[in-house]
Amino acid sequence: MSATISIAGRSVGAGAPVFFIAEAGVNHNGDPALAHRLIEVAASAGADAVKFQTFRTEALVSRHAPKAPYQVETTGGAESQLEMLRKLELSRETFGSLAEACRKRGILFLSSPFDLASADDLESLGVAAFKTGSGELTNLPLLEHLAAKRKPIIVSTGMATLEEVATAVSAVGGRAPLALLHCVSAYPAPPEETNLRAMDTLRARFDCPVGFSDHTPGLTVSVAAVALGATIIEKHFTVDRSLPGPDHRASLDPAELTALVAAVREVEASLGDGVKRPTPAELPTRAVARKSLVAARALRRGEALTATSVAVKRPGTGIPPGELARALGRRLRRDVEEDEVIDWTMLE
Repeated sequence: MSATISIAGRSVGAGAPVFFIAEAGVNHNGDPALAHRLIEVAASAGADAVKFQTFRTEALVSRHAPKAPYQVETTGGAESQLEMLRKLELSRETFGSLAEACRKRGILFLSSPFDLASADDLESLGVAAFKTGSGELTNLPLLEHLAAKRKPIIVSTGMATLEEVATAVSAVGGRAPLALLHCVSAYPAPPEETNLRAMDTLRARFDCPVGFSDHTPGLTVSVAAVALGATIIEKHFTVDRSLPGPDHRASLDPAELTALVAAVREVEASLGDGVKRPTPAELPTRAVARKSLVAARALRRGEALTATSVAVKRPGTGIPPGELARALGRRLRRDVEEDEVIDWTMLE
């Protein structure tokens, strides 16, 4: 595999800018107009991509499937998961209009397929990459179906062991460019259970771009993930956390999304190339803050420097204190005033 992949001409991976996915998910509540508003929010925030979820409800969930505990908490227990998801399903035509809106707005359209037909629909809409949710990690037929399309695949790994991830990677089988996202599939996810160092494990084992799909509250953990080398960040957002629906409460509002994208960009800019050297911003400070040899008293031309005739003071524009031994014993070419900085041109 490769430590860098290309998505719609954008380099994603080591050395490339962080690829920020604003996860709209099902926070459109089944309303196409709200889905379009989510695109505007994501684009205005500066995200690279906005991602939805594409599914045929009857192909995704059995009528006997219970809701997850967080879904019961956010949407109540009166309806089944099937009934809940049916209200959140968007048509292929709607996804076509969303993809076109993304093109016009200059943000990449992505959506997670949850069944084979939905994957085919997304391919027909020209999606640049596939993103699979953590629940699909063990759905090897879906991963194999996606791999056969040869488009980049971003795989979330929440709830998985390392060996389960290895099995999923084998299902892709090198047929498509691959990236992995560390994830904790709880809504919200406790920061103390996030285990960001697992990204290092994934990177070392699979030698591919590794990022973080963040379900923790707030901004802090995503920012920390970037500092630890995440090359992709995915974060849920909504237009309003008070809206009804399963995911709004665990999502960022528009102002928070904008702040997170800005923080990610600031952190990635701060990481640099790892070479320890003075930066241009430091150079004026260096001259002021470092020290030089100065005359401890008025000195005469021809006088030899001694340990008592020099002092170490700011600024750092003369002979560095580390060169004291080399300067002692040399004679002055001219008179030097008390406190005057001594440089090599003054010495014979």
